[in-house]
Amino acid sequence: MIEFKTTETLLELEQILALQAENIPVNLTEVDKKEQGFVTVQHDLAILKNMHEVHAHSIATYKGNVIGYALSMSKKFRGEIAVLAPMFTEIDNSIKSDSNYIIMGQVCIGKEYRGKGVFRGLYAKMRDAFKATYDCIITEIDTLNIRSINAHKAVGFEELIRYDFNNQTWVVVFMDI
Repeated sequence: MIEFKTTETLLELEQILALQAENIPVNLTEVDKKEQGFVTVQHDLAILKNMHEVHAHSIATYKGNVIGYALSMSKKFRGEIAVLAPMFTEIDNSIKSDSNYIIMGQVCIGKEYRGKGVFRGLYAKMRDAFKATYDCIITEIDTLNIRSINAHKAVGFEELIRYDFNNQTWVVVFMDI
């Protein structure tokens, strides 16, 4: 049975990194990227641990192994991952300055567990974990990642803004908690 929980151990963080590495574009075929989606940022253990210490990440496990994750990123990390800096600027320019949001820093599900409700379960866990603290969850998606855009729409995300950076077009989406 798949279990949805928040990260607790170093092993879980390491398993997140392993799943992430399997799904970065350089490790995928063009067909896989188009049909299955991909993750854009490759984190290191230090930043993942720092993010975890502020807010635990939502994970799906099966038989003790991480099969999916949704990373939780506080606004505090706006300068820690360079590729995400433009996203924060666009968010700042698009919403009220007093908006209280959390960033979903990345979501990924192991290939054999896709289409089984894991994506929906991860967001349900994240909403439950942050409903008393934040008003909404915000994330950005490369517009070439159609599977991710459609999955986010299906669970209730709405488009906030689109912008171009580094020869890519990004869509920033949000979901009220």
